[in-house]
Amino acid sequence: MSVVLKVSAEQLQQMAATYPANRKLPTGAVFASKITNVTITGYKSGKVLFQGKLAEAEAARWGTVTPAPATKTASDLPANFAQLAVLGSDEVGTGSYFGPLTTAAVFVPTEQIDALAQLGVKDSKQLSDPTISQLAKEIAARCPYHVLDLAPHDYNRLINQYNQAQLKALCHNFVLQRVLAKIAPVKPAAILIDQFVQPATYFKYLAGQPTIINNQVYFKEKGESYHVAVAAASIVARAYSLQTMARLADEAGLSLPIGAGQAVDNVAVKLVQKGLELDHFAKLHFANTKKVYAQLRK
Repeated sequence: MSVVLKVSAEQLQQMAATYPANRKLPTGAVFASKITNVTITGYKSGKVLFQGKLAEAEAARWGTVTPAPATKTASDLPANFAQLAVLGSDEVGTGSYFGPLTTAAVFVPTEQIDALAQLGVKDSKQLSDPTISQLAKEIAARCPYHVLDLAPHDYNRLINQYNQAQLKALCHNFVLQRVLAKIAPVKPAAILIDQFVQPATYFKYLAGQPTIINNQVYFKEKGESYHVAVAAASIVARAYSLQTMARLADEAGLSLPIGAGQAVDNVAVKLVQKGLELDHFAKLHFANTKKVYAQLRK
């Protein structure tokens, strides 16, 4: 059980004086205490996190415990999930013929949640490219993160061993490992993965991996609507993807459209006619590849 209260500066000082200082202070915290069945952490922002079996009862001593809005939580997520310190992950590029598969994980500490929301961190699909680039810089300055930007050539090599969903699972597991290593010994209250397969299938895909991140892991479609950490991961992933797409476009001497429609086929034909290798620019297992070479044979 986890509960977050927002308190005044005066009340925060009173709480700090009340609880024993017997835990290491996380980043941004002014006090951290462990009592029977409850861990309490107070942050400079005025947010106080209660965790443990008696979290709700202990928090009720200091104020009204208000559940998160219904649109921001779900029955199988911890209470007040949107206000917890969460490690989120998301990927971009799976539906686009040109460009990389880019996966990012971002850890958002409790004290950064409101700040990111105020900056306008939300689903990257709703943001312009310049906004994404600027927000990614803000996120990187505030939150630990890691990105795996899988270039088309590497993607094509790996897709011969794994299906796309399995490859995505491997990428998520990798970036989550890296962020957990960066923030250790701090641990997130939860991990939220933007869901692309059923949880059982996700972990099946990871079978045999030396390290599998599976503690306090949750899956939600449109994960950005449950926690800003997933929105942050989406933005960081898209920012890196945009950089790679710009570099590939420069190397091609052509603008590389996103998606997998007719415009994509037309550009791919031009690349081959220029003597360039599609393997360097595109995900070759897409149906576009057959259509491109069929068009070239006409």
